[in-house]
Amino acid sequence: MHLAITLPIAFVALVIERVTGYPALLQRLISHPVVWIGCLIGLLDERLNHPGHQRLKGVLCLFLVLAAVAIVTVPLTALLRAHAWGWVVEAVIATAFLAQASLARHVTAVAEGLDRSIDAGRTAVSHLVGRDPQALDQSGVARAAIESLAENTADGIVAPYLWLALFGLPGIALYKAINTADSMIGHKDARHGDFGWASARLDDLVNLPAARLTSLLIALAGPSTTALRAMRRDAAGHQSPNAGWPEAAMAGALKIRLGGPRSYEGQTVDLQWMGDGRADLEAADIRRALSLYGRALSLLAGLAGLAAIAARALT
Repeated sequence: MHLAITLPIAFVALVIERVTGYPALLQRLISHPVVWIGCLIGLLDERLNHPGHQRLKGVLCLFLVLAAVAIVTVPLTALLRAHAWGWVVEAVIATAFLAQASLARHVTAVAEGLDRSIDAGRTAVSHLVGRDPQALDQSGVARAAIESLAENTADGIVAPYLWLALFGLPGIALYKAINTADSMIGHKDARHGDFGWASARLDDLVNLPAARLTSLLIALAGPSTTALRAMRRDAAGHQSPNAGWPEAAMAGALKIRLGGPRSYEGQTVDLQWMGDGRADLEAADIRRALSLYGRALSLLAGLAGLAAIAARALT
């Protein structure tokens, strides 16, 4: 019975968000729920992240963030489901935690920037990745955009969908809180190495199924046997236990090379290459990646629709 409610909610949320994105009017009026979560994480980071027992304090920080999200979303979900059409409202609210439209918009901006100049491309890609934009040539900018597209397909779309499909609005909101905590404090630097340890590890765990599913969606959307080969050979060599799967699949499907050395805050990090194709990339390759991304999202929506129909039929 539970999945007969949550699977249709997840399907409807996917469809609505892909068409509309997060409304600009709401963005101006009330900002965004992820921004609210980020403000809470930032406040707790400031108050708790001081020398001494930092791992324990980091666990407390993560617990307080998740508790706050649950306190809001669990009663709200119960209230909505007490009404016949409340599930539609739940789906609409859940669209705030999906990123199909915004991800496509940000990656498209990088391709359009490269069309104008390398500096415009660097500026656009700086909104997507943390590596030093001034150290990137044209290929580096394109590679960064495509890698971000692949990774964020997993943790910005497929993972939120899965947690929404399983647990409704609380599931997707709690997932997004974990993911936001990882992006803000889950760094291996002097300040957050211990304090953000719990957030980083939990984010790895909750993203594990989605990363593998995303890589399969990309391979099927290709369709491409080279994507499957790149996944099997290269995914495990990535420094992240999850990001390598969709990135390797994207590299294989497009017959390009992703990964390789890059610079963060002036320090060069030598990462493994993924894929066997061209390393010399341009704006056209970003657009090819966006086209593949669109087909993968359509495949996800189709599977989500079938899952929703099957769940309702079995009740």
